[in-house]
Amino acid sequence: MKQALDLIMETAPWLVYIITFLFGVAVGSFLNVCIYRIPKHESIVTVPSHCMSCGKKLHWYELIPLFSWLALRGKCHGCKAKISAQYPVIEAANGLLCVLTLFVKGLSVDMVLTAALGSVLLVISIIDARTKEIPFPLVIAVGVLGAIRLVFYHEHWLNSILGAVVMGALFLIIIVVTGGKALGGGDFKLVIAAGLFVGLKNCVIALFLASFFGSVIHLTLMKVKKMGRELAFGPYLSFGFFTVALWGDKLFDFYLNIIGIK
Repeated sequence: MKQALDLIMETAPWLVYIITFLFGVAVGSFLNVCIYRIPKHESIVTVPSHCMSCGKKLHWYELIPLFSWLALRGKCHGCKAKISAQYPVIEAANGLLCVLTLFVKGLSVDMVLTAALGSVLLVISIIDARTKEIPFPLVIAVGVLGAIRLVFYHEHWLNSILGAVVMGALFLIIIVVTGGKALGGGDFKLVIAAGLFVGLKNCVIALFLASFFGSVIHLTLMKVKKMGRELAFGPYLSFGFFTVALWGDKLFDFYLNIIGIK
């Protein structure tokens, strides 16, 4: 199978990248549905797509990713209410995310699983930034992806299990010591699920990236936009875990070189 995938990439790489981007954009349209409906506890499957302002059921030509928003000039065809630019932004972002994953991982099972992880983490990031909550079904989705990856790459089972256990134990200790003021239950569940996907070694780098960028960005926002001290850590954890899912080994070796171990 790997030889067949390598042959496809060698003969028509541009076509694979285009298809990957378009597929990512299409998935991004579904991610928008998740972002808006999951916090409201609405079905993401049975309820038809509709205008968030007037409730008008959308026709198929109003649901074409990227194109429909541009064609409608960002307004509902019925009530003319403004349609958030989030729709095309998330669609395009997920398409680029998939292309980046293909570029780093190549056409492989790991590429598909990592791209799926990135999509779920993207939804988690937006929802947590808005609501300060990480929906449990999305955490389950991350855990399922980690379990599937473990099936295909079972030689790393110990590293994966330790990633989930050690990260869970670390965050549980922090929650108990601080009385839940430093981290939330959603963060605790997310690191267990994501730790299973990336493994213990990469968890170290992921946590460092999340803490560093979370501190720098939030302190800047506190000063510039006068934001409160409460921090939604989910987006930064998502960034850290997706980054190490792509470049974990290289980043870990770079870290060891910096501290003089390697």
